[in-house]
Amino acid sequence: MLSFLYPLARAYLFRIDAETAHYLTLRFLNAAVHAGFACCFAEHVRDSPRTVMGLIFPNCVGLAAGLDKNGDYINGLAALGFGFIEIGTVTPRPQPGNPRARLFRLPQVDALINRMGFNNRGVDALITNLKDTCYRGILGLNIGKNADTPIDHAVYDYLYCLERVYPFASYIAVNISSPNTKNLRQLQAPDELSALLGLLKGKQHRLADFYGRWVPLALKIAPDLDDEQIKLLADTLIKHRIDGVIATNTTISRTGVQSLPYSGEDGGLSGRPLFNPSNRVIQKLHAQLGGAIPIIGAGGILSGEDANTKLAVGAALVQIYTGLIYRGPKLVSECIRATADYYDSRIVKF
Repeated sequence: MLSFLYPLARAYLFRIDAETAHYLTLRFLNAAVHAGFACCFAEHVRDSPRTVMGLIFPNCVGLAAGLDKNGDYINGLAALGFGFIEIGTVTPRPQPGNPRARLFRLPQVDALINRMGFNNRGVDALITNLKDTCYRGILGLNIGKNADTPIDHAVYDYLYCLERVYPFASYIAVNISSPNTKNLRQLQAPDELSALLGLLKGKQHRLADFYGRWVPLALKIAPDLDDEQIKLLADTLIKHRIDGVIATNTTISRTGVQSLPYSGEDGGLSGRPLFNPSNRVIQKLHAQLGGAIPIIGAGGILSGEDANTKLAVGAALVQIYTGLIYRGPKLVSECIRATADYYDSRIVKF
Protein backbone atom coordinates (compact mmCIF):
# COMPACT_ATOMS: atom_id res chain seq x y z
CA MET A 1 0.00 0.00 0.00
CA LEU A 2 2.79 2.42 0.93
CA SER A 3 4.36 1.86 -2.48
CA PHE A 4 1.27 3.37 -4.11
CA LEU A 5 0.98 6.22 -1.62
CA TYR A 6 4.63 7.24 -1.73
CA PRO A 7 4.43 9.31 -4.97
CA LEU A 8 1.77 11.44 -3.29
CA ALA A 9 3.79 11.74 -0.10
CA ARG A 10 6.90 12.60 -2.10
CA ALA A 11 5.14 15.55 -3.72
CA TYR A 12 4.68 17.01 -0.24
CA LEU A 13 8.07 15.99 1.14
CA PHE A 14 9.95 17.53 -1.78
CA ARG A 15 8.38 20.90 -0.98
CA ILE A 16 10.11 21.09 2.40
CA ASP A 17 13.73 21.10 3.52
CA ALA A 18 15.42 17.82 2.57
CA GLU A 19 16.73 17.00 6.05
CA THR A 20 13.39 17.79 7.70
CA ALA A 21 11.64 15.55 5.16
CA HIS A 22 14.15 12.81 5.88
CA TYR A 23 13.32 12.67 9.58
CA LEU A 24 9.58 13.07 9.08
CA THR A 25 9.58 10.02 6.82
CA LEU A 26 11.61 7.89 9.22
CA ARG A 27 9.43 8.85 12.17
CA PHE A 28 6.33 7.93 10.20
CA LEU A 29 7.83 4.52 9.37
CA ASN A 30 8.59 3.77 13.00
CA ALA A 31 5.20 4.99 14.20
CA ALA A 32 3.37 2.88 11.63
CA VAL A 33 5.30 -0.23 12.62
CA HIS A 34 4.63 0.36 16.31
CA ALA A 35 0.94 0.77 15.46
CA GLY A 36 0.92 -2.62 13.73
CA PHE A 37 0.85 -1.49 10.11
CA ALA A 38 4.11 -3.11 8.99
CA CYS A 39 2.18 -5.23 6.47
CA CYS A 40 1.44 -2.05 4.49
CA PHE A 41 5.10 -1.44 3.65
CA ALA A 42 6.81 -4.27 1.85
CA GLU A 43 5.47 -6.43 -0.95
CA HIS A 44 5.93 -10.12 -0.30
CA VAL A 45 8.96 -11.28 -2.29
CA ARG A 46 10.38 -14.79 -2.11
CA ASP A 47 13.62 -15.28 -0.21
CA SER A 48 16.76 -15.68 -2.27
CA PRO A 49 19.47 -16.41 0.31
CA ARG A 50 23.11 -15.48 -0.34
CA THR A 51 26.10 -16.48 1.75
CA VAL A 52 28.60 -13.61 1.85
CA MET A 53 31.37 -12.97 4.42
CA GLY A 54 30.19 -16.15 6.13
CA LEU A 55 26.74 -14.63 6.77
CA ILE A 56 23.47 -15.86 5.28
CA PHE A 57 21.54 -12.92 3.81
CA PRO A 58 17.83 -13.60 3.09
CA ASN A 59 18.22 -11.48 -0.04
CA CYS A 60 21.08 -9.43 -1.45
CA VAL A 61 19.47 -5.96 -1.21
CA GLY A 62 20.52 -3.84 1.73
CA LEU A 63 20.16 -0.34 3.09
CA ALA A 64 23.36 1.73 2.92
CA ALA A 65 24.69 3.59 5.94
CA GLY A 66 23.72 7.21 6.40
CA LEU A 67 19.95 7.00 6.42
CA ASP A 68 19.79 6.02 10.11
CA LYS A 69 22.85 7.35 11.93
CA ASN A 70 21.92 6.30 15.46
CA GLY A 71 19.79 3.19 15.07
CA ASP A 72 16.62 5.14 15.88
CA TYR A 73 14.57 3.70 13.01
CA ILE A 74 15.71 0.11 12.59
CA ASN A 75 12.29 -1.43 13.16
CA GLY A 76 10.62 0.82 10.59
CA LEU A 77 13.33 0.29 7.99
CA ALA A 78 13.26 -3.47 8.53
CA ALA A 79 9.60 -3.50 7.52
CA LEU A 80 10.59 -2.47 3.98
CA GLY A 81 11.98 -5.95 3.32
CA PHE A 82 15.72 -5.35 3.20
CA GLY A 83 18.00 -8.37 3.35
CA PHE A 84 20.32 -6.38 5.60
CA ILE A 85 20.50 -2.94 7.17
CA GLU A 86 23.60 -0.83 7.78
CA ILE A 87 23.48 1.79 10.53
CA GLY A 88 25.80 4.76 11.10
CA THR A 89 28.28 6.25 10.58
CA VAL A 90 28.83 6.39 14.35
CA THR A 91 31.78 8.00 16.14
CA PRO A 92 33.17 7.54 19.66
CA ARG A 93 31.76 10.83 20.94
CA PRO A 94 28.58 12.68 19.94
CA GLN A 95 29.02 15.40 17.34
CA PRO A 96 26.56 17.71 15.58
CA GLY A 97 28.08 17.42 12.12
CA ASN A 98 28.24 20.36 9.74
CA PRO A 99 25.88 23.36 9.97
CA ARG A 100 22.53 23.16 8.19
CA ALA A 101 21.61 23.35 5.35
CA ARG A 102 23.71 20.29 4.50
CA LEU A 103 21.47 18.08 2.36
CA PHE A 104 20.38 19.13 -1.13
CA ARG A 105 18.19 17.52 -3.78
CA LEU A 106 19.00 17.49 -7.50
CA PRO A 107 15.71 15.99 -8.73
CA GLN A 108 16.55 16.53 -12.42
CA VAL A 109 19.07 13.66 -12.11
CA ASP A 110 17.67 11.76 -9.10
CA ALA A 111 20.60 12.82 -6.95
CA LEU A 112 21.54 14.25 -3.56
CA ILE A 113 24.48 16.26 -2.29
CA ASN A 114 25.20 15.92 1.40
CA ARG A 115 27.81 17.28 3.75
CA MET A 116 26.30 15.92 6.94
CA GLY A 117 29.68 15.37 8.59
CA PHE A 118 29.06 12.21 10.63
CA ASN A 119 26.35 13.84 12.74
CA ASN A 120 25.44 11.31 15.43
CA ARG A 121 24.86 10.93 19.16
CA GLY A 122 27.94 8.78 19.72
CA VAL A 123 28.52 5.06 19.95
CA ASP A 124 27.02 4.66 23.43
CA ALA A 125 23.68 6.08 22.27
CA LEU A 126 23.73 3.69 19.32
CA ILE A 127 24.30 0.74 21.62
CA THR A 128 21.35 1.78 23.80
CA ASN A 129 19.12 1.72 20.71
CA LEU A 130 20.50 -1.63 19.57
CA LYS A 131 19.58 -3.17 22.91
CA ASP A 132 16.00 -2.00 22.46
CA THR A 133 15.41 -3.05 18.84
CA CYS A 134 13.44 -6.17 18.00
CA TYR A 135 15.23 -6.57 14.64
CA ARG A 136 17.08 -9.88 14.38
CA GLY A 137 18.24 -9.71 10.76
CA ILE A 138 21.67 -8.96 9.33
CA LEU A 139 22.85 -5.67 10.86
CA GLY A 140 25.91 -3.79 9.67
CA LEU A 141 27.37 -1.11 11.93
CA ASN A 142 29.38 1.61 10.22
CA ILE A 143 32.14 3.28 12.26
CA GLY A 144 34.17 6.45 11.76
CA LYS A 145 36.30 9.01 13.55
CA ASN A 146 35.32 12.22 15.28
CA ALA A 147 35.94 15.39 13.29
CA ASP A 148 38.26 16.84 15.93
CA THR A 149 40.40 13.71 16.20
CA PRO A 150 43.72 14.33 14.41
CA ILE A 151 44.09 12.11 11.38
CA ASP A 152 47.24 10.50 12.80
CA HIS A 153 45.18 9.41 15.82
CA ALA A 154 42.17 8.22 13.80
CA VAL A 155 42.97 4.57 14.41
CA TYR A 156 42.14 4.95 18.11
CA ASP A 157 38.62 6.13 17.25
CA TYR A 158 38.11 3.14 14.97
CA LEU A 159 39.50 0.70 17.54
CA TYR A 160 37.25 2.14 20.23
CA CYS A 161 34.12 1.91 18.08
CA LEU A 162 35.05 -1.56 16.88
CA GLU A 163 35.28 -2.84 20.45
CA ARG A 164 32.03 -1.17 21.51
CA VAL A 165 29.84 -2.33 18.61
CA TYR A 166 31.33 -5.80 18.12
CA PRO A 167 28.82 -7.71 20.30
CA PHE A 168 25.85 -6.19 18.45
CA ALA A 169 26.99 -6.33 14.83
CA SER A 170 26.55 -8.92 12.10
CA TYR A 171 29.37 -7.12 10.30
CA ILE A 172 31.26 -3.87 10.86
CA ALA A 173 31.94 -1.33 8.11
CA VAL A 174 34.99 0.91 8.43
CA ASN A 175 34.26 4.25 6.80
CA ILE A 176 37.43 5.96 5.57
CA SER A 177 35.88 7.46 2.44
CA SER A 178 33.40 10.16 3.44
CA PRO A 179 34.34 13.45 1.74
CA ASN A 180 32.79 15.40 4.62
CA THR A 181 35.39 14.77 7.34
CA LYS A 182 38.65 16.65 6.77
CA ASN A 183 41.57 14.49 5.57
CA LEU A 184 39.63 11.25 6.12
CA ARG A 185 40.20 9.94 2.61
CA GLN A 186 43.97 10.02 3.01
CA LEU A 187 43.53 6.84 5.08
CA GLN A 188 42.96 5.07 1.75
CA ALA A 189 46.65 5.58 0.83
CA PRO A 190 48.60 2.28 0.97
CA ASP A 191 50.81 2.97 4.00
CA GLU A 192 48.08 4.58 6.09
CA LEU A 193 45.57 1.89 5.12
CA SER A 194 47.95 -0.96 5.87
CA ALA A 195 48.69 0.42 9.32
CA LEU A 196 44.99 0.93 10.06
CA LEU A 197 43.89 -2.50 8.85
CA GLY A 198 46.73 -4.24 10.66
CA LEU A 199 45.57 -2.86 14.00
CA LEU A 200 41.86 -3.38 13.27
CA LYS A 201 42.38 -7.00 12.22
CA GLY A 202 44.41 -7.68 15.34
CA LYS A 203 41.59 -6.26 17.47
CA GLN A 204 39.04 -8.26 15.47
CA HIS A 205 40.85 -11.53 16.24
CA ARG A 206 41.05 -10.72 19.95
CA LEU A 207 37.36 -9.82 20.10
CA ALA A 208 36.43 -12.99 18.21
CA ASP A 209 38.30 -15.05 20.80
CA PHE A 210 36.66 -13.18 23.65
CA TYR A 211 33.08 -13.40 22.33
CA GLY A 212 33.43 -16.75 20.56
CA ARG A 213 32.01 -15.20 17.39
CA TRP A 214 33.61 -13.87 14.21
CA VAL A 215 32.20 -10.52 13.08
CA PRO A 216 33.41 -9.64 9.56
CA LEU A 217 35.10 -6.32 8.79
CA ALA A 218 34.27 -4.49 5.56
CA LEU A 219 36.04 -1.38 4.28
CA LYS A 220 33.98 1.40 2.64
CA ILE A 221 35.88 3.12 -0.17
CA ALA A 222 35.51 6.18 -2.40
CA PRO A 223 34.50 6.22 -6.08
CA ASP A 224 37.16 8.82 -6.90
CA LEU A 225 40.09 6.39 -7.08
CA ASP A 226 42.15 5.93 -10.23
CA ASP A 227 43.20 2.53 -11.56
CA GLU A 228 46.56 2.52 -9.79
CA GLN A 229 44.97 3.47 -6.48
CA ILE A 230 42.43 0.67 -6.89
CA LYS A 231 45.23 -1.85 -7.54
CA LEU A 232 47.20 -0.75 -4.48
CA LEU A 233 44.06 -0.78 -2.34
CA ALA A 234 43.17 -4.30 -3.52
CA ASP A 235 46.66 -5.54 -2.68
CA THR A 236 46.34 -4.08 0.82
CA LEU A 237 42.91 -5.64 1.36
CA ILE A 238 44.21 -9.06 0.34
CA LYS A 239 47.35 -8.69 2.46
CA HIS A 240 45.28 -8.04 5.59
CA ARG A 241 42.53 -10.52 4.71
CA ILE A 242 39.74 -8.01 5.04
CA ASP A 243 36.36 -9.74 4.97
CA GLY A 244 34.56 -7.44 2.54
CA VAL A 245 34.64 -4.10 0.75
CA ILE A 246 31.81 -1.62 0.15
CA ALA A 247 32.10 0.21 -3.17
CA THR A 248 31.33 3.01 -3.09
CA ASN A 249 30.72 6.08 -0.97
CA THR A 250 29.62 9.42 -2.48
CA THR A 251 31.70 11.29 -5.06
CA ILE A 252 33.28 14.74 -5.02
CA SER A 253 32.96 14.88 -8.81
CA ARG A 254 30.28 17.05 -10.39
CA THR A 255 30.52 15.58 -13.87
CA GLY A 256 27.18 15.87 -15.62
CA VAL A 257 25.50 18.05 -12.98
CA GLN A 258 27.52 21.28 -13.17
CA SER A 259 24.63 23.36 -14.53
CA LEU A 260 22.05 22.25 -11.96
CA PRO A 261 20.91 24.16 -8.87
CA TYR A 262 22.94 23.19 -5.75
CA SER A 263 25.66 21.49 -7.84
CA GLY A 264 28.17 23.97 -6.42
CA GLU A 265 27.48 22.92 -2.83
CA ASP A 266 30.31 21.17 -1.01
CA GLY A 267 29.74 17.53 -0.11
CA GLY A 268 29.33 14.09 -1.60
CA LEU A 269 27.13 13.48 -4.63
CA SER A 270 24.95 10.35 -4.66
CA GLY A 271 22.20 8.97 -6.83
CA ARG A 272 22.08 8.46 -10.59
CA PRO A 273 25.29 10.41 -11.42
CA LEU A 274 27.20 8.04 -9.14
CA PHE A 275 26.02 4.89 -10.90
CA ASN A 276 28.70 4.60 -13.59
CA PRO A 277 31.64 5.83 -11.45
CA SER A 278 30.82 3.31 -8.73
CA ASN A 279 30.40 0.54 -11.31
CA ARG A 280 33.85 1.33 -12.71
CA VAL A 281 35.40 0.94 -9.26
CA ILE A 282 33.50 -2.29 -8.60
CA GLN A 283 34.58 -3.78 -11.92
CA LYS A 284 38.25 -2.78 -11.52
CA LEU A 285 38.33 -3.89 -7.90
CA HIS A 286 36.69 -7.22 -8.69
CA ALA A 287 39.32 -7.90 -11.35
CA GLN A 288 42.15 -7.05 -8.94
CA LEU A 289 40.71 -9.08 -6.06
CA GLY A 290 40.11 -12.12 -8.22
CA GLY A 291 37.13 -13.18 -6.12
CA ALA A 292 39.19 -13.28 -2.93
CA ILE A 293 37.07 -10.67 -1.17
CA PRO A 294 33.35 -10.01 -1.73
CA ILE A 295 32.17 -6.58 -2.81
CA ILE A 296 29.01 -4.83 -1.65
CA GLY A 297 27.96 -2.55 -4.50
CA ALA A 298 26.44 0.85 -3.74
CA GLY A 299 25.86 3.99 -5.76
CA GLY A 300 23.07 5.11 -8.05
CA ILE A 301 20.67 2.17 -7.87
CA LEU A 302 17.22 3.40 -8.95
CA SER A 303 15.78 0.21 -10.48
CA GLY A 304 16.01 -3.55 -10.36
CA GLU A 305 18.02 -3.41 -13.57
CA ASP A 306 20.53 -1.10 -11.88
CA ALA A 307 20.90 -3.59 -9.02
CA ASN A 308 21.57 -6.39 -11.48
CA THR A 309 24.21 -4.30 -13.23
CA LYS A 310 26.08 -4.02 -9.93
CA LEU A 311 26.02 -7.82 -9.64
CA ALA A 312 27.13 -8.22 -13.24
CA VAL A 313 30.23 -6.05 -12.76
CA GLY A 314 31.31 -7.92 -9.64
CA ALA A 315 29.21 -7.13 -6.57
CA ALA A 316 27.95 -9.93 -4.33
CA LEU A 317 25.39 -7.74 -2.54
CA VAL A 318 23.95 -4.30 -3.24
CA GLN A 319 22.88 -1.33 -1.11
CA ILE A 320 20.47 1.50 -1.81
CA TYR A 321 19.98 4.91 -0.25
CA THR A 322 19.29 7.85 -2.57
CA GLY A 323 17.10 5.68 -4.80
CA LEU A 324 14.84 5.09 -1.82
CA ILE A 325 14.31 8.84 -1.50
CA TYR A 326 13.26 9.13 -5.15
CA ARG A 327 11.47 5.81 -5.75
CA GLY A 328 10.16 4.94 -2.29
CA PRO A 329 9.57 1.45 -0.80
CA LYS A 330 8.70 -0.03 -4.20
CA LEU A 331 12.39 0.11 -5.13
CA VAL A 332 13.28 -2.39 -2.40
CA SER A 333 10.94 -5.16 -3.57
CA GLU A 334 11.75 -4.40 -7.22
CA CYS A 335 15.47 -4.88 -6.56
CA ILE A 336 14.92 -8.02 -4.46
CA ARG A 337 12.83 -9.58 -7.22
CA ALA A 338 15.28 -8.61 -9.96
CA THR A 339 18.37 -9.86 -8.15
CA ALA A 340 16.66 -13.13 -7.23
CA ASP A 341 15.90 -13.66 -10.92
CA TYR A 342 19.48 -12.76 -11.80
CA TYR A 343 20.81 -15.47 -9.49
CA ASP A 344 18.32 -18.16 -10.55
CA SER A 345 20.72 -19.67 -13.07
CA ARG A 346 23.85 -19.03 -11.00
CA ILE A 347 25.35 -20.48 -7.85
CA VAL A 348 27.35 -17.79 -6.10
CA LYS A 349 29.01 -18.24 -2.72
CA PHE A 350 31.65 -16.00 -1.16
